Amino acid sequence: MPLSQSVAGCLEARIGGAGLPQFTLDANLAKLEPRLASLREAYAKSTLPLLRVPEWRDDIAPAREALERLTRGARTLIFFGTGGSSLGGQTLAQLGGWGIPGDDKHGSAARPRTRFYDNLDACTLESALSGLDFDSTRFVVISKSGGTPETLVQAIAAIDDARKAGLAERIPELFLAVTEPKAKGVRNGLRALCENFGIPTLDHDPNIGGRFAGLTNVGLLPALARGLDVETLRAGARDVVRAMLDAKRAGNFDAAIGAAVTIGLAKERGVRASVLLPYADRLARFAAWYVQLWSESLGKKGEGMTAVAALGPVDQHSQLQLYLDGAPQHLVTVIREACEGRGPVLSRDLAKLAHADYLAGHSAGDLVAAQQRAIPEALIAQGRPVRTIDIETLDERALGALMMHFMLETILAAHLLGVDPFDQPAVESGKVLTRRYLAGAVAEATDGNPSAAARSRQSHRRR
Repeated sequence: MPLSQSVAGCLEARIGGAGLPQFTLDANLAKLEPRLASLREAYAKSTLPLLRVPEWRDDIAPAREALERLTRGARTLIFFGTGGSSLGGQTLAQLGGWGIPGDDKHGSAARPRTRFYDNLDACTLESALSGLDFDSTRFVVISKSGGTPETLVQAIAAIDDARKAGLAERIPELFLAVTEPKAKGVRNGLRALCENFGIPTLDHDPNIGGRFAGLTNVGLLPALARGLDVETLRAGARDVVRAMLDAKRAGNFDAAIGAAVTIGLAKERGVRASVLLPYADRLARFAAWYVQLWSESLGKKGEGMTAVAALGPVDQHSQLQLYLDGAPQHLVTVIREACEGRGPVLSRDLAKLAHADYLAGHSAGDLVAAQQRAIPEALIAQGRPVRTIDIETLDERALGALMMHFMLETILAAHLLGVDPFDQPAVESGKVLTRRYLAGAVAEATDGNPSAAARSRQSHRRR
């Protein structure tokens, strides 16, 4: 396994009254035994595709070939999508250098620069499209349902601008889409748009929700765009699934232990926030992906915890004060990569001149390594729960394992909370209301008074 987890800093034996008693941990692990059994059965019967994704190979060649065709002659590759249709891809792309200050080695004549537009902002979209050279720009549009309004706005605006640029005949060369297969009686706006313009489309598995789709072609396309080894990525995820299948008891499986500890602290010790604190720039978007995974999967029926994305060492200077000395309601998970001896070595004379003799002769990685040790120890000394996950090398195998670990941990946590990790009823209700307002159906909100509805829209525009 490329990961090593320790929950000692979460237990009563180590941090006192704020920690989880061993008997509570054991009880939670016992409650997870039937859920683990059902997951093993789902794997055997292939009824939960998520568990089989690490073994998939047939979708890799089509994704690679589609991307190669799309990017011929391209200098910029834009990904449109939101939520689970983007965060998983961003997580993988960042391992390949995307979004890392100063890391341009993956941008070359052979590989176009990568951009993600995941948040719909009218000004941003207008500025982005107006500044594009459409002749050398390509677009990947991702929406599982094909009806995500933000993504449709992006796609429609880009296609229209391509037409206005005199490139209508080349639209099939400029765009690629990922969405669910055609189904009888199901409306899919993105697929209809693509069929009309002859845009190539890859199928999104209809049985894998967006936030769990990072290891499918939703994430493979950005990963391939950044030159990552996607087979090794999936091999890392397979390591975790195999560990689940081989575990004799829940207490032998890290994801089950993580779920049992986290939910135990929430129920027994008033922990209300789960903070993910990786010490690597290349895991910044992973933390954001985790926030969606945890929040959207567990925040139901009055249950769930607030997920917080942090980044070390920078958030030692912006958040750590709260976790060490604020209200005792945070569980901090520190993800550490072995980094001793890496990076620039600091000259002794300059370190002395800067009154920092303790840095003399050390590398930048030595300082981060020391912080990775010190912060969990400081939290433990304050009686604050902290979990550590150690990685020897942050590569494709490790990232694949991390993603599968947290997907399974989330599914198991949902079992302890008694919620369905795969639906999102509150989000769907918001989508319905959004469509209703855009369609002008505001009469219900204004007691059926048409003039009142008109005034409501005008007032909103003025604001």
